[in-house]
Amino acid sequence: MSKQTKLDCKIIRPGETYHGKQDFTYFAGIAAENTGSQGICMHLLTIPPQGRAKAHLHENHETAIYVIDGTANMWYGENLKDHLVVTKGEYLYIPAGMPHLPYNPSETDSCTAVIARTDPNEQESVKLLPELDALNK
Repeated sequence: MSKQTKLDCKIIRPGETYHGKQDFTYFAGIAAENTGSQGICMHLLTIPPQGRAKAHLHENHETAIYVIDGTANMWYGENLKDHLVVTKGEYLYIPAGMPHLPYNPSETDSCTAVIARTDPNEQESVKLLPELDALNK
């Protein structure tokens, strides 16, 4: 008989952060590592003024974003040819496997967003795309 882990409700209190492969610092939220979640992760990200991620994608996992404050821009798609702007109060959906590079164009204001993914192991599906990092600078 295999031993099963007992799942339980958990509160994640603010304060802990981690540095992701994308080169942003995230506020720790819900992930398999700290809650035992099996199909989702969720965390808070503040992109500082002029902050820019590394080009990347999330293999086999979707991403949903809600912008709490500020504005973020994102290059996405094949060779990062497409561009969008997402602002306070808006939602953004990124399909699995979509190359993207988010950044904050503001010289003075941060952008804060709640990010949820269908990957419970938050950083496991992140695939960096260094060949795209120099595009759109």
